Amino acid sequence: MATLLLETAAGGVLGTVAPLALGAAAGTALVVDLDENGPPYPGEGSLASLVEDGPRLAELRPARRGVAVLRNGGVGYETAAEVVAALAAGWPNVVLRGAPGIAQEDFPVVPVVPLLPGGMTAVSPRAAVYQQVGWNEKAPGPAVVLPTPSRRVVAALLTGTVPMRNRWIAAWRRVWELPWV
Repeated sequence: MATLLLETAAGGVLGTVAPLALGAAAGTALVVDLDENGPPYPGEGSLASLVEDGPRLAELRPARRGVAVLRNGGVGYETAAEVVAALAAGWPNVVLRGAPGIAQEDFPVVPVVPLLPGGMTAVSPRAAVYQQVGWNEKAPGPAVVLPTPSRRVVAALLTGTVPMRNRWIAAWRRVWELPWV
């Protein structure tokens, strides 16, 4: 079982779609948004509703192969920490969409950085995932470098569909294979 905390300082589209892509690359995964001001991901469940109901462990396990997404729903990480730990224990792969102020020693952190031209890329102090954004740039440090995603795959992920056989999602598989400690 693996749980990874994605940290995307850039936010925006990359911060919203990266956790979905990493979950899709795993095959079976749960994506949990820890940012109480996060995007309104599609689906009925939310982290806030699980916190209110209490963690019912029988419901916290995957029912089938695929990606499940829990939008935040307006709850802080400190309030949800027990539920997040139960989810991490019950799923084969969990992607946590990071939020400001989360203790990074609780989970392995994967920085996701847009790879900008002209020396404008923020250099991560640790190994990172660098996302190509239209230019063929080299990563400034140890990294997984992802190709530019197509508009089709980004739109599909944002509407709750996991595209099959996509080179961008396939490139995310390498993230699961690396030691992010």
